[in-house]
Formats: sequence, C-alpha cells, structure tokens
Amino acid sequence: MTPEEARRQPLAQQRTVRVSVCTLGWRDPLRWLAAGARDMRACPGLSLGYGLLFTAVAWLLGLSLRSSPQYALLLGSGIMLLGPALTMGLIQASRSCEAGRRPRLRLCLACWWPTRSSVALFAGLLLVLELLWARSSLIVFALFADSMAPEPSLSQLVLDPGNRPFLAAYAAIGALFAAIAFACSVIAVPMLLDRPVDAVTAALTSVRACLEHPWVLLMWGALLTALTLLALAPAGLGLLVIGPLLGHASWHAYRGIVCPSLQASTPD
Repeated sequence: MTPEEARRQPLAQQRTVRVSVCTLGWRDPLRWLAAGARDMRACPGLSLGYGLLFTAVAWLLGLSLRSSPQYALLLGSGIMLLGPALTMGLIQASRSCEAGRRPRLRLCLACWWPTRSSVALFAGLLLVLELLWARSSLIVFALFADSMAPEPSLSQLVLDPGNRPFLAAYAAIGALFAAIAFACSVIAVPMLLDRPVDAVTAALTSVRACLEHPWVLLMWGALLTALTLLALAPAGLGLLVIGPLLGHASWHAYRGIVCPSLQASTPD
C-alpha cells in the first residue's frame, strides 16, 4: 500500500485529525464531580463493588506500612500510577449512563478488550514510569540510609526530626513523577475507550490539555489528591465512596476537556 492509499483509509484519516481541547473554566472540575455523583446513584451496586476493591487495596497497603515502610511507599506509588487503569470499569459505566443505557457488570469488566493493544501499551508506559519512580525512591533511601534508624517503623520515619531532609527529597521526587503521570493519563484512559486512537496519541493529547489549561487541571489534580487523602484518613473506609466517585468523574472530565464535535460515538 502506497502512502497515498494509506491516507485514503478511514482509520488513517481519523488518526491524523488533531483532537481539539475545549475552553475550560475553574468551575468545570466541580461539575465533573457532580456528574460522577449522579452516575454513582444510577449504578450503586457496581460502584459499591469497585469501592470495596479500592478499600481492600488500601488495607493491604496499610498492612505493609507497618512492617516495611520503604517498600510500602513504592507500592503506594505504583498504585497511584496505575490507578487510572483500575477505573476503566467505572468509566465504561459512566459511558453507558450517558448513552441512556443501564451499566452491565460484564461489559464493564471486559471494556478494555476491544482496545486491548492500545490499553496494554498505555499500561506499559505507566509501568515504565512506575519503575523509574521506584528506582528514584530507592536511590533516595540509599542516600539517606546512614542517617536513618535500621528498618524504621512508619512513626519513626515520619516523626524523627533527623529524617526531614529525606522526607523532603522523597516528597519532591514523588511530586515530580505524580505530575508526569497525571499529565499523561488525565484523559488518556477514557479516550482509549471512546476513540480509535493509539496510546501515544491519547497520552500526548492528555499532556496538551494540561499545557493549554494548566490552572484548571492543576485544580482538578488537587481535588483528586485531597479527596483521596480524605478517603484514606478513616482507615481507608472513605474509598467506598470516594474511589467510585473519582472513577466516574474521570469520564466526565474527558467529555468536558475533549470537544464534543470531534468525539466518536459511544457504542455499548
């Protein structure tokens, strides 16, 4: 096939279309959360199931924190990076609600299968980022190992004044990688489910949206972080509600960021 023939193919033409990013306002993140809450009321059983899953993961993380905080921090970093992929079922449920259909568990669990190659590539990109984060975290631990107690508990690690330089360095590394992960994934996963695009296009569109509307998406990221920390405070029980809420809201964030005139239809 010649390049001219390839350009005449429908899929090739569709992939060359530049995805337009909508004009955003500071109230939009609040609207996305409100729309996510409506979806939770529309499918309470499915949302509760995902909430239980998120809570179980949080409890496992809490157990590891007691014995090996350095590895628990790495595990927590990986969960934060791979979180968008864990919400795909909730995104599919919100797609169904928007189309006027009742969300079905089977479709939500298998929603990634039609775009499995792109989803796998995007998961690979997140995995590479997580490995870089993990390696950087271990380097920080190694640099400050001489000034810390051997195998410190979580309370010793946080409350010891001598560990403040380590905590500051670790927080800075974590914030850097979290910002990169957020920029690459804020709308990438919903886009992979909604449009015939590849993982690189979805990630680059997500980054472009952050560059075009940095303050709105910074507010969105701050809301996600604050609500997640709030959910973790009462023994992780808040994730029963906050986890599904953020999953549903991520679909509405995508719909609000990508211009509707260029979005594909949402078949169930």
